[in-house]
Amino acid sequence: MIATKVSLKFVKCELDNIRGSLNTWNNYSPQYDLYSCTRRINWEYSQERSYKEDHIQGTRRMYLHLYYSSERALEDERRLNVLLFQLQNELDSGQRNPDHEKQYFQILRYKKHAGKRGVQIIAKQEVIEEAKKNYGYFALISNEVKDAIGAFVIYRNKDLVEKAFGDLKERLNCDRLAVSSELSLDRKLFVEFIALIFLSYVKKQMHDINLFKTYTLQELFDELDVIECFEQPGYDLRVSELTSQQIAVYEAMGFSPPSSSF
Repeated sequence: MIATKVSLKFVKCELDNIRGSLNTWNNYSPQYDLYSCTRRINWEYSQERSYKEDHIQGTRRMYLHLYYSSERALEDERRLNVLLFQLQNELDSGQRNPDHEKQYFQILRYKKHAGKRGVQIIAKQEVIEEAKKNYGYFALISNEVKDAIGAFVIYRNKDLVEKAFGDLKERLNCDRLAVSSELSLDRKLFVEFIALIFLSYVKKQMHDINLFKTYTLQELFDELDVIECFEQPGYDLRVSELTSQQIAVYEAMGFSPPSSSF
């Protein structure tokens, strides 16, 4: 199960065949707020077998899962607009970014005028329209899973594991262990393990109560990150005032919202 680019020739061919019919009600998943379908394709397979000193070829059955998300389409368009303004500002100011040289010519037409007129910049509309055709679309490919939504759930769970390692390194500060003894290492890894259990529980609760329609996992944590608490020796813990959204998140997770004791 892997993700694949919609710009690849075989994906683009299948997508062009169903582009007009993919985002219809029959293909809609209300649980994940996206449209999906599956296309069975043939994969030309070849392998060099060094242990037998031969080369084998054949055709394998594969399943191409295609998806469309209107939310993702809006995000893709927003990202393009941000990029266009960034490229324009770099050309206007004369501070060109070497990493963007290829994009200057791919997306924009521009020429420099003498005097104070500066640089005239025009976006290549035909290039933009061609790019927009694939906004909101993404694809997965599998040699076993036949159902598009089932494949999406499997891939997202895989993505969660990868992000969990990211959380270990970044959110949980485990990129450098910074311990002076094996005992301290064991303690730190145990705490990290418990933290990942909480992370898995939150994800499962969000899935069970369909909270992914309202938040991504990161957005939910960001909603709670702003809660402040104040601790002073000899006094009870003081918690800042919670918003209605934060209270709703705690209740959805099956916990009572924290409050200050007076």
